[in-house]
Amino acid sequence: MCNTANAQKIEVLQQGRSISIRGLSVVNDKIAWISGSKGTIATTRDGGKTWNWQQVKGFETADFRAIEAFSDKEAVILSSGTPALVLKTMDGGANWSLKYRNDDKAYFLDAMGFADKKRGYILGDPIGGKFLVLETKDGGETWSPFSNMPEALEGEAAFAASGTCLRVESKSYLSIVTGGKVARNLSYNAKAQKWLATDLPVTHGPSSNGAFSISADNKVIVGGNYSKDKTKDSVACYFKAGEFVAIKDGPSGYQSGVEQIKGETYLSTGTPGSNITTDGGLTWKQIDANSYNVCRKAKKGKLVLLAGDRGRIGLFTF
Repeated sequence: MCNTANAQKIEVLQQGRSISIRGLSVVNDKIAWISGSKGTIATTRDGGKTWNWQQVKGFETADFRAIEAFSDKEAVILSSGTPALVLKTMDGGANWSLKYRNDDKAYFLDAMGFADKKRGYILGDPIGGKFLVLETKDGGETWSPFSNMPEALEGEAAFAASGTCLRVESKSYLSIVTGGKVARNLSYNAKAQKWLATDLPVTHGPSSNGAFSISADNKVIVGGNYSKDKTKDSVACYFKAGEFVAIKDGPSGYQSGVEQIKGETYLSTGTPGSNITTDGGLTWKQIDANSYNVCRKAKKGKLVLLAGDRGRIGLFTF
């Protein structure tokens, strides 16, 4: 494992901007989009070597914490906070159209995922005892409440930290991880038309604790306590023999995002640094000490990027 991990590294591509980046979507080995605070969007068409930055006109104070891109022209972004916003571009970010707005302060959008180019979902914090789930069937043009929203326990919430507390495996399967007073995995199977709730062996209790991210294959979960980000106890778990198992030798502190790289290799990241596992989550090794919020792999290809505070963008090589 050590020899493999030593070959893996993260190179800082950009940094020094007064923005926080939490939205990241990697389309292929050339095209990627990021989104963040102060209404900021950026795109690359050369694998991260150069970036085209912009503030979305009319939304300069928005915090775009999640983004889903389909090409170098088409992308959907959501804004956390008030008002809750969803915008879409069809021309590479030159123009953005408002597709959803809610000024109710109870609405706080956390994450977004698409099953395909048409069907997508947005997760928001609980309202009236249920997690808010919005659904689109036309590529983000229109959004409506999901017909079956999951029950939320008292003091339970989701974290808009990396856009990966929600994963959409297909139009018939959704997976959510939560935190706060409880830490759970909520999975939805359209055939059964019900949500299955599973308690997770990760730190919880205070509002800053819990599960923050689940891998796209639903096998590795990371989180921790973002207010005490160097605490290593109970920050991750992995799926084994039909249940999520606590990791004894886990990542080095709080992790806000996790991504499957290939096979049993997963990359996780957070403010204390980034970590790698090559055995499906059983053991981890820190490979970088820089702070990032999110890591994502290309939907089609091998490009893996990271993004975080101060406009930092990193390239993971393996």
